[in-house]
Amino acid sequence: MMRSVLSGVGLMGLACSSVALATGAPLLTTMVELPAGEVRPLYLTKDSPLTPVAAFWLDTLPVTNQQFAQFVQQYPEWQPNKVPPLFAESQYLEHWQGETISAEQAAQPVTFVPWYAADAYCQAQGKRLPTVSEWEYAAQASEDAAQGNNDANYHRRILAWYAKPAGDKLAEVGQSQANFWQIYDLHGLIWEWTQDFNSALVTGESRGDSSLDQGLFCGSAAAGSADPADYAAFMRYGFRSSLKAPYTLANLGFRCAKDSE
Repeated sequence: MMRSVLSGVGLMGLACSSVALATGAPLLTTMVELPAGEVRPLYLTKDSPLTPVAAFWLDTLPVTNQQFAQFVQQYPEWQPNKVPPLFAESQYLEHWQGETISAEQAAQPVTFVPWYAADAYCQAQGKRLPTVSEWEYAAQASEDAAQGNNDANYHRRILAWYAKPAGDKLAEVGQSQANFWQIYDLHGLIWEWTQDFNSALVTGESRGDSSLDQGLFCGSAAAGSADPADYAAFMRYGFRSSLKAPYTLANLGFRCAKDSE
C-alpha cells in the first residue's frame, strides 16, 4: 500500500483530490506550494546570475496510469489510435492493453507519453507542466534541506539510479522518501517532461545568451560550469536536449504544476 503523502507538510500550502484506483484503493493527488527562490543554470559559471523562480505549486507525485486513463476516457482524442503521428510516436501508451490498464499498472507512473499529451493532461486539470527552472528548484532539495548540493549521499543516490539498467516494471509512485518539500519521486523512478524542455541552451535573457560559453555544449562539457561535480544535473541537461515533443519513452513521464495566486 502506498503510504500517505500528507504528513510533514508543515507551513507549506497543500491542495488535494482523490482518484479511485482499479484496485479500489484511493490515490491522493496532492500539490505543495514552493516559496520563491533561485536556481543557477548548471551550464553557466559561478559568476553568472541566478535564475529567479516565482512561488508555484507542484504535484507531489508523478501522474499515474490510472489518472491518465481517466483523462483519455474524458478526452477520446488522446486515445492511442486517434492521436496523429505528428503529436505522438507509434509507441504511445504501448504498455497499455488497448485503452485499458491492469490493476498492477494503476499506481505506476504513466510513461510512453509525448509532451503534447502531458501538456494537454495538465491543462485539463487547470494546471501546466513545470518549467525546467521550477523542476530543478524542487529537485535540488535533499530529504533534509532545500539545497542538497552539499550532501554527498544525495548525489550518490541519484547517480546510482542513473547507472542502474532500466527494468520492465516500474515501482508505484510515492514509495521513495519525500524530499524537503514533501515531494516524491523527482529522482529514482522516471525522467519527467518539463514545459520548456527544448530551451535548455538559452536562459531566456538574450543579453545573457550571447555570452554563454559554447564549449559547454561540446567537448569541454562540465569543465567551466557552475558545479562540475553535479554530473546528475548534466545528465538531465543532456537528456532534455535530446528530446522532441512527440517522443514516447518507457522511462519518461510527467507531473503538473501551477502558478501561485
